[in-house]
Amino acid sequence: MKLPRLSVIAITFAASLAVSASAQLPAPAREIPLYPGVAPGSENWHYAEIKAGTADKPQAQNITKPVLLYYPAGPARAIGTAMIVAPGGGYRTLMMSYEGVDVAKRLNEMGIDAFVLKYRTTWVDPAPASLQTNGALTSSTAATPNPQAWQDVRAMANADGSQAVRVLRQHAAEYGFAPNRIGMIGFSAGGGVLLAAVYGPADGRPDFAAPIYAAGASSTVPPSAPVPPLFIAVASDDKSVGYQGSIDLFGAWIKAGASAELHVFQMGAHGFGKKGGGADHYLDRLEEWLKVNGLLTKPAAH
Repeated sequence: MKLPRLSVIAITFAASLAVSASAQLPAPAREIPLYPGVAPGSENWHYAEIKAGTADKPQAQNITKPVLLYYPAGPARAIGTAMIVAPGGGYRTLMMSYEGVDVAKRLNEMGIDAFVLKYRTTWVDPAPASLQTNGALTSSTAATPNPQAWQDVRAMANADGSQAVRVLRQHAAEYGFAPNRIGMIGFSAGGGVLLAAVYGPADGRPDFAAPIYAAGASSTVPPSAPVPPLFIAVASDDKSVGYQGSIDLFGAWIKAGASAELHVFQMGAHGFGKKGGGADHYLDRLEEWLKVNGLLTKPAAH
């Protein structure tokens, strides 16, 4: 039986509410804006953020106001190190759980204050599928203009990564970590945001970084010091970004005399969603690397 059009819309809307309600992530202690007002270039982005994904893998879309979501380790555990977590999602969406808040909570267990970065994303038409007729949008939604037309949104997202480092460095004393112990971990497109910060101006460059199956990994190093140490991880069966870029990145760092560690896991695929191999434990390997580099020990008091 074919349901009336309004009934289909109501059912779809109710289902979306159910997903959103069951996909609640632990709330941050604070939401920190990256810019004092509207983010540069986003002045005409007058649309709402969208909650998407599934109950176990919630996503955020249509990010217009870039922020840091603060997840503190707590005074009893904190060791004076901070990390920005940049989720992936093809610059179109942000994977807020397994590449975001889940990682932040794991970093908290290590004593690291974590800040999940919600950087700006490319616009997604919010018209739901229930407003479609035979697979095509109705006339009321088909002509929705793209508010980001002619804009380089990826460049804006990359700028948000560098700005996140600047904000934390400026307010390090307020949050209780050292201004020279600010790292970043980024996944897929979030790894691209991370690498843009690594290659960018020194004032917005993290002190250490972990590009994980990062988009845009290459065989070059930043043009000026300091060059941050890198922890690089990827799977050999990654069919999205592949593994060669990560290998090239590692080689460039070693050739330049900089510090780097590389893990190419036999299996894991893109997103490390293929379970059963070493990629399942990449955060354990990251913890070991952080420890070796003295980032899990409180800095000496002066």
